Amino acid sequence: MGTKSDTDGNRNLIRKDGPHWSQHLMKAVTDPKKIVLEDELTTVIKDLYPKATYHYLVCPKEHIPTLKSVEMKHLDLLKHMHKVGQKISRQHKDKNFLLGYHAIPSMLLLHLHVISDDFDSPYLKTKKHWNSFTTNYFISSEKLIQQFEEKGVMSVRSLSEYKNCIQQNLACHKCEYKPKNMPDLKTHLKIHL
Repeated sequence: MGTKSDTDGNRNLIRKDGPHWSQHLMKAVTDPKKIVLEDELTTVIKDLYPKATYHYLVCPKEHIPTLKSVEMKHLDLLKHMHKVGQKISRQHKDKNFLLGYHAIPSMLLLHLHVISDDFDSPYLKTKKHWNSFTTNYFISSEKLIQQFEEKGVMSVRSLSEYKNCIQQNLACHKCEYKPKNMPDLKTHLKIHL
C-alpha cells in the first residue's frame, strides 16, 4: 500500500490502492441513497457516525477542500449553508442544535455540522469526539460568517491551540459538571435529555 501526492502536493491523501478514508465524504454526497436534502448549491447527508441523535453535514457542491480554503468570495455560500442547516434543524423542534465547523476537519470537503446538542449517540466514544464539538475547536457558523463580514478573512488560531482544545479535560456543555471519563460524561448527559 502506498501513497502519492495529489495535485496540490499533499501527501497521504490519495492511496494507490483506492481513496483515503478522508475522501469518503466526497463520495457520500454523490450517493442518492445518502442525500437528505439538495439544492443548486448544497447537498445534505446524515453523518455516517452521528455524535448525537441528529447529526447532518451540509456540503457545498463547489469543491472547497477545507475551512482553510474558504475566501471572502465564499461568504454568500457560507450564509446559504447556514440557512440550509437552520432549515434541517427546524425539522426537529424538540431539540436544540449547534451549527459549525471543525477547525481541523477529518474529511476532505468543506462541511457544516448540524448537530443536536443532546450528544446522545453510541458513536460518541472519545474525548476527542466530545471536545471537537464543545470547545473552541468547533467554530460556530454564525461566528465564521461574522468574521468574514467584519474582517474579510477567518481568524485562525495556531495548530497547537486547536490541539490543546481537543486535549482539554472533559466538561459538560450545559452545566459545571466535570466528568472523570467518557462513561461518566455519557451517564451525566442523560440528566439533560
